[in-house]
Amino acid sequence: MTTPLRSKDRDALIQSLRAGVVPRIGQQLIQVGRSREIESTLRDVERIADGGSAFRVVIGPYGAGKSFFLNLVRGIALEKKLVVAQADLTPDRRLQASGGQARALYGELMHSLATRTKPEGGALAGIVEKFIATSQSEAAHHGQTVDQVIRKKLDHLSELPGGYDFAEVIAAYWRGHDQDQDSLKSDAVRWLRGEFSTKTDARHALGVRNYVDDAAFYGQLKLMARFVRLAGYGGLLICLDEMVNLYKIANAQARNANYEQILGILNDSLQGAAVGLGFILGGTPEFLQDPRRGLYSYPALESRLAQNRFATGEWVDFSGPVLRLASLSPEDFYQLLYKLRGLYDDGKGRMPLLPDAALTGFMEYCAHRIGDAYFRTPRTTITSFLNLLAVLEQNPTADWVSLMDGIGVVADDGHLKDQSTLPDNPGSELAAFKL
Repeated sequence: MTTPLRSKDRDALIQSLRAGVVPRIGQQLIQVGRSREIESTLRDVERIADGGSAFRVVIGPYGAGKSFFLNLVRGIALEKKLVVAQADLTPDRRLQASGGQARALYGELMHSLATRTKPEGGALAGIVEKFIATSQSEAAHHGQTVDQVIRKKLDHLSELPGGYDFAEVIAAYWRGHDQDQDSLKSDAVRWLRGEFSTKTDARHALGVRNYVDDAAFYGQLKLMARFVRLAGYGGLLICLDEMVNLYKIANAQARNANYEQILGILNDSLQGAAVGLGFILGGTPEFLQDPRRGLYSYPALESRLAQNRFATGEWVDFSGPVLRLASLSPEDFYQLLYKLRGLYDDGKGRMPLLPDAALTGFMEYCAHRIGDAYFRTPRTTITSFLNLLAVLEQNPTADWVSLMDGIGVVADDGHLKDQSTLPDNPGSELAAFKL
């Protein structure tokens, strides 16, 4: 059962939706449709929690709900006890670079690390503390020193590139914890966040030979995925949005270098080489399909990400690495408006600002003003609907019939011209999402 939102959280959710910004909390309250897409990503989350790996590219046009979907998956992963890191790609944040852009992306991911008890991010220090606490318990149980337990648990990380330095940094954090040296603990967290920029600084602060640079981006994420499992979590899910920024890179060599990084991540996921690590990337159709600059311009990626040729017409395949967000149905949209109205009116102890019939009227309004695109880009529809509710709330004498009469949605007698899209059961939970 979903926990009711507090008043301030509900207001923040409404404000985010009105501004066209993806909310950080409460997405499940307005989720409709896409049930099979969610089921497929839930299987990915369970595979990661079981020590496996996953890779998904979520494709949809601007405003189709990619960011919303990624945030929804993020919430599922947190409930399943995964650690989640989330970031948007920008011109200054890339998967592969030589000018610090990959390290900047890594740093943003580490700052955003979230757990179920700290969903807003900033959970890195808490994850290390949990690892230390479990190591202390094991040391007391087996009659060993904490340092011995920590080094034994981290020993297998040394097999991976950068693993030795990673283990030394965690050991340094333990020394800072044991000796009340907050500066040593702080330096260890800074190293884990990729905030050191030279080998000299890293060696003076922690006694390690290297720091997290552009070349170490993906290897460091693989180390972090194994570490969070040692700390007691299921694994690490990386959510990267705005992948279209790679498509926009003008330099073909730099663009292909990023696509090669994606290919390496995809190959590791398909071959099971990454332990407890998953990636979900959000991008536009151009980012995937453009033969000159998209992922399909890189032959190895095109062959791996090509659509199943048998999944045509009504037949779908949600098991492949590419997840294309389909348009919402009219029934889904009605249910979305129904939920938005309930969210807006919740807790205010009044009659709904709009009757059920007005929801269909608004759908007709969208069909006239936006056309069929409003099924494909729900962001515009959500913003317009909440703007309508805001006007009705602040102007008690206004009425929805007069507001929408100008586009021919309402007939002369005040009734809707077309109610064919109204579901048989307006109050039914057509596609309610439950964890």
